[in-house]
Parts: sequence; C-alpha cells; structure tokens
Amino acid sequence: MLSERQEQIIKVSIDLIDSKGIQGFTIKNLSKAVGISEPAIYRHFESKFEILAAILDVFKFKMKHFKEKFIDNDESALKKIENIYNSHFFYFTQNPAIISVIFAEEIFHNDEILYNKINEILQTNENLISQIIAKGQDTNEIKIEIDKNQITIMLMGSLRLIVKKWKMSSYSFDLMKEGKELIASINSLIKK
Repeated sequence: MLSERQEQIIKVSIDLIDSKGIQGFTIKNLSKAVGISEPAIYRHFESKFEILAAILDVFKFKMKHFKEKFIDNDESALKKIENIYNSHFFYFTQNPAIISVIFAEEIFHNDEILYNKINEILQTNENLISQIIAKGQDTNEIKIEIDKNQITIMLMGSLRLIVKKWKMSSYSFDLMKEGKELIASINSLIKK
C-alpha cells in the first residue's frame, strides 16, 4: 500500500514524464514539482527506477481490477469487450498523462525489470481479450472464421492507435465518443 506522499510523487512523476519526456524526469525536477527536497523524495522511493516500477504496478493493479470486473459476469462477449474498452477510454480521459508512460514501452527497453512489467501488462490485457473472444466463439456470438488471436490484435491495436491519435492531437476530439464508435464498428465486423 502506498502512502499519500508516494501517490503524490507517482502522479507528479507521470505528469512530469508527459510534459518533459523521460529525459526531463529527474529527481531534481520531480522534487521541484512536488515541492519537497530531493532527499525527501529518496525517503519515499530509493530511485527513479523504483518510481517507474510503482507507476507500472499501479496500472497493473487497475488492469487486474478490469479483469475481475469484466470476466466474472454473465454479459455477452461483445458487451464485455465494449465495457472493457469504454473503461479504458474513461480512465485515459481522466488520466491523460498516463498515456506517455503506458504506451511508451521504448523508454523501458534498457531495463529488463521495467520492460518485463510493461510486457506483463500487455500480456494480461491480451489474455483477457483472447479469453472473452474464445468464449464468444464457443457460444456462437463471435465469428469463428476469424482467428481469436487476430481479433485480439485488431482490438488491442485499434485501442492503442485511437488513444495515441487523441494524445497527439492534443486531445482535440472526444475519446469516449470516438472510442464507442470504434468498438461498435469492430463488434459489427466480428459479430456472428
């Protein structure tokens, strides 16, 4: 469990990475943004690495919550997919700076532990979607003519693309609205 100060440091770190990039994410810049001394930062986290790991762990925890919320219910597979993606779009709308961390795996490629954490998040999402699609194919709700792995790639890739497009356009369109239209279009393609 994170302390209130640790949560603040994580939030400010995400905002700092979003505004200044990973190069601008220094303990000096972080301490200024949080309003505490550099040694005070180190009392809460041993290093920048530990802060980045905590950011990924927080997001991983949220993904676990998505899984518990959306897998273990009686809704149709298409409705589960819609709910998962609407939840992601809502989360990103409320926390747009996190996109700079979660969708920037290249910033973690030089550190095996952080890279593995990002990969675990991606694998968790991929497995979740794949399970839902397989169940939908088993119940004759989703086309079996399209391989579940290909549908998973379509879903995950389209989510990533629309979120990155939204960020790169300086949030110039309604992500929730566009996201709902995207999922409705994909669902109409894969629906049996």
